[in-house]
Amino acid sequence: MKVHRYLFSLYVIGALFFIFGFITWINSVLIPFLQQVCGLNDFQAYLVTFAFYISYFVMALPSSWVLCRTGFARGMSIGLWVMAAGSLLFIPAALHRSYLLFLVGLFTQGSGLALLQTAANPYVTILGPIESAARRISIMGICNKAAGMIGIFLLSYLLFSDINTTAAELAASDPAHREAATAALAHKIIGPYIAITLILALLGLTVQAIRLPAVDPGSNGEHGTDGRRSIFSYPYLWLGIASLFCYVGVEVIAIDTLPLYGEYQGLATGLSARLGTFSLIALVTGYLVGILTVPRLISQRKALIVCAATDLALVIAAVLVPGKGSIALIVLLSFAHALMWPSIWPLALEGLGRHTPTASALLIMGITGGAVLPLAYGALADALGGNRQLPYLICVPCYLFILCFAVRGYRAGRVCRSPR
Repeated sequence: MKVHRYLFSLYVIGALFFIFGFITWINSVLIPFLQQVCGLNDFQAYLVTFAFYISYFVMALPSSWVLCRTGFARGMSIGLWVMAAGSLLFIPAALHRSYLLFLVGLFTQGSGLALLQTAANPYVTILGPIESAARRISIMGICNKAAGMIGIFLLSYLLFSDINTTAAELAASDPAHREAATAALAHKIIGPYIAITLILALLGLTVQAIRLPAVDPGSNGEHGTDGRRSIFSYPYLWLGIASLFCYVGVEVIAIDTLPLYGEYQGLATGLSARLGTFSLIALVTGYLVGILTVPRLISQRKALIVCAATDLALVIAAVLVPGKGSIALIVLLSFAHALMWPSIWPLALEGLGRHTPTASALLIMGITGGAVLPLAYGALADALGGNRQLPYLICVPCYLFILCFAVRGYRAGRVCRSPR
């Protein structure tokens, strides 16, 4: 019976990670779509990622407070309903072509996801042995990225299937004709987001109706590995938060910048909008490698070292290689990204005991890297006269920091220093 409950819990959390991925990665399609509909430069376009991911910083600690009072299952239901409310805002935003309302909808979606992530990530981390946490999170990652592939393919098809005709209409000299074409393009997003709203609302009801097994954060240590009572007395946690900030930032850059970068390198808009799918395939491949090798052949810490070093070399090569070859190198970044999230979480959470829910909320705040770093990438691209290749150098210090955390930082302030 215990095994059945364990598997049931993994299935439910896997379904939620599927939802995370679907909502998160369609942002890569929204960026070029809203750039056309609302007439944006690169910096303004990447406010899509800023509005979505900054909600994790704003809502992570309130999410921890909510979970302390509702429990994991009820909190997950509330998160799904908040996401549904954010999706619903896309309808008036499209009708009025209001970029501000689109951003509010994205922020609201991100707020619901912050609550879901604050509950789901520690749940799957401490559901079983800490040594195999990276494997469980890798399985969740496959659900996440598979949903992202489906979402990117469907939304790009619905929005850009007749992009050549739409582009010709948008380029028309007649202002009235151009305005009508822009409005028609904006209205294309209404149908998909009505469907997303209904699905999220129904999932919220479903999660509330089922009973997930409870997990005890105290099983991750009474107060911590040495009885310390203040969360500020664990330096390795704070370095883990900073590492997660860097990781999420570079992961989002490597996927959400690809549609505009593909256009910069001469690809058609319809094709470049789907480039994120290839990155997600690379991520899923990396997760499968992780499931097969961690911790059987390599520890999650050593996997993090290998991944950070690999991506450091890849991003430098992507900046130096001219033409479309650099697109392939940016896509390959995602393969090595796959084991970073699953490895950082257990290294940062191990031994925190009753501090685990609060520490999880702080780690979720690290997702803000997905708001800040892509926006900085867009600002650099505008400052460099539209050059979208050189700004990838912003990833270099991020990979170096993650590498330092995996080599030494994970031990900072830790009494039990056995490497993992």
